Amino acid sequence: MSDAPLKGLKVIEMARILAGPWAGQTLSDLGAEVIKLESPRGDDTRKWGPPFVERDEDVSASYYHSTNRGKASVVVDFATPEGQARVRELVADADVVIENFKVGGLEKYGLDYASLAQVNPRLVYCSITGFGQDGPYAHRAGYDFIIQGMSGLMSITGEPDGQPQKTGVAITDIFTGVYAVTGILAALRMRDRTGRGQQVDMALLDVAVAVTANQALNYLTTGQAPERMGNAHMNLTPYEVFDCADGHIIIATGNDAQYQRLCRLLDLADMAEAPEYLENKDRIANRRVMIARLNGATATRTMNDLLAACEAQGVPAGPINTLDRVMADPQVIARGMQISLDGVPGIRAPFRFSDADLALTRPAPKLGEDTDRY
Repeated sequence: MSDAPLKGLKVIEMARILAGPWAGQTLSDLGAEVIKLESPRGDDTRKWGPPFVERDEDVSASYYHSTNRGKASVVVDFATPEGQARVRELVADADVVIENFKVGGLEKYGLDYASLAQVNPRLVYCSITGFGQDGPYAHRAGYDFIIQGMSGLMSITGEPDGQPQKTGVAITDIFTGVYAVTGILAALRMRDRTGRGQQVDMALLDVAVAVTANQALNYLTTGQAPERMGNAHMNLTPYEVFDCADGHIIIATGNDAQYQRLCRLLDLADMAEAPEYLENKDRIANRRVMIARLNGATATRTMNDLLAACEAQGVPAGPINTLDRVMADPQVIARGMQISLDGVPGIRAPFRFSDADLALTRPAPKLGEDTDRY
């Protein structure tokens, strides 16, 4: 068995809820030693249930287990001099600190970046907040739902005649956790060259604005804000959910040839070469009529029949799975995405290496499980 890529990296996590712990869990999966410092009452998400995971005498919410795998749990009371001294002792030989307190929240304990950098000048200190370390909103608490609204993400999600919609998971928290890992690894690489650590300032709003991606460029290019289009794609068509006789499937054509093959398998050969649908720009201009005809044809076919026909003809299509179907999907099974650690279920981090392994050794820790070990 190969080593995990980040074996030997020591991370102190002073974070709770989701974005910070997600970054910590990702580093842990990659082989880092992650020591989660918890208050005597523990991470709030331990109680965010039901459902709960019962392990020996510990009962913690599934939510907590989804984002704290592989870590050690050490109880520390930051408000006491003893607790503050304990943190400084742990940080003295650490590589990384992850924290998600409000701006200035750790300064009164002497646990902010400026203070801990004096203890360990090589420290990479990642601060995760809603709005960053500066700017007019820096003092505000950040919540994923609110950030989804402020960032524009909800303005482009949902049906045109319905309410703006958030995503089904806390996507700005998750993205911030992933971007935080990227920033941490970049700072560590820079430390290899300079010998110095630094602070990495991650803000949920920055991340959420960044991942508006092509929709942001649609606006910046035209000066016109994109609107909600339900399951349709602003820049491509046909690329949406279609009705079937027994449900719905996704058809996502990415070029003219795929569109033409779709028309032919639906017995709509006249549409394949029609000038009003010949290129994507033409299909965008005549989207409403085109989709109505295509949907009329898909509605006469069963989901399995149409998916098989699309597969056979090289037309990108897929089902809309519930999570029970996801876990039973042969591709998900083949890739080993569902795991179990000491009887606690989980989802594997999506990294596959040719010469390294993930460090999937233990489930999320019980509160204070490792206090005596450190």
